[in-house]
Amino acid sequence: MGAALLSDPDKIEKILSTLVKGTRRPVTCKIRILPSLEDTLSLVKRIKRTGIAAVTVHGRKREERPQHPVSCEAIKAIAETLSIPVIANGGSHDHIQKYLDIEDFRQATAASSVMVARAAMWNPSIFLKEGLRPLEEVMQKYIRYAVQYENHYTNTKYCLCQMLREQLESPQGRLLHAAQSSQEIWRAYSPQITPKMCLLEWCRKEKLAQPVYDTVQRPLDRLFCSVVTVAEQKYQSTLWDKSKKLAEQAAAIVCLRSRGLPEGRLGEESPSWHKRKREATDQDPGGPRAQEQAVPGELCKKLFVALGSGEESPREGW
Repeated sequence: MGAALLSDPDKIEKILSTLVKGTRRPVTCKIRILPSLEDTLSLVKRIKRTGIAAVTVHGRKREERPQHPVSCEAIKAIAETLSIPVIANGGSHDHIQKYLDIEDFRQATAASSVMVARAAMWNPSIFLKEGLRPLEEVMQKYIRYAVQYENHYTNTKYCLCQMLREQLESPQGRLLHAAQSSQEIWRAYSPQITPKMCLLEWCRKEKLAQPVYDTVQRPLDRLFCSVVTVAEQKYQSTLWDKSKKLAEQAAAIVCLRSRGLPEGRLGEESPSWHKRKREATDQDPGGPRAQEQAVPGELCKKLFVALGSGEESPREGW
């Protein structure tokens, strides 16, 4: 519940009762503690009577901030009073520094489970049993996910700032603070800026719909070809690639080069590329694609086609 509702238990009870009656799904709520333990226990009893499935308790009062100590005793008293699950929250600042601390906090509060917020923002690897990963590694991996799922740069920037915390005044921190686009974030923290990243960022700047990739796999040799649609125009490399990822990067290169835009750079986990001849198809043993080699997407920009919105892709009919 919003902290402002803590002073209006009648409204809390009405809201929760309405929700419980209106859905078959479990309903839970999250509260802070009141100035007195007696009032807090009275409130959670009323909340429990609404039929909710669980309650999360942030062990601080409404006006308290993270630097104030969390009251494990108050959460424990609530857990011992209620018969429904109680989820403990608020331990990131003082109690949770690594994975094993989560269970220690749960035991200290006698809760059924723990809700982790700030500690997870500071370093998402808090959930690894083997221990925290280095922050730089975590940030680079987060950026890759942000790119993969097309997260808006403002949200990416906010999350990275939460991870840096006291390092915001470092050279990289200042670069991050000044970043006004995903590309500027990538330059500061990611070892590679790929063609797909460049194309996505350009589309956002131009207020265009995000690129749409249509990728197919050829059954005979299991190689891939992709067509990317940008501003109702289609772009495709003439070569086929050994992976879906490279095929999409090749299509992005075609689009970027056709529009005279920076292409970024491609990199692979393995620097070696194994070129191989492709066997001819049964239908067209002497066709022009029969002798194409599987080459990295970086080389695909040497041979490309840019298609109009109504043109047929050269891959049709293979």
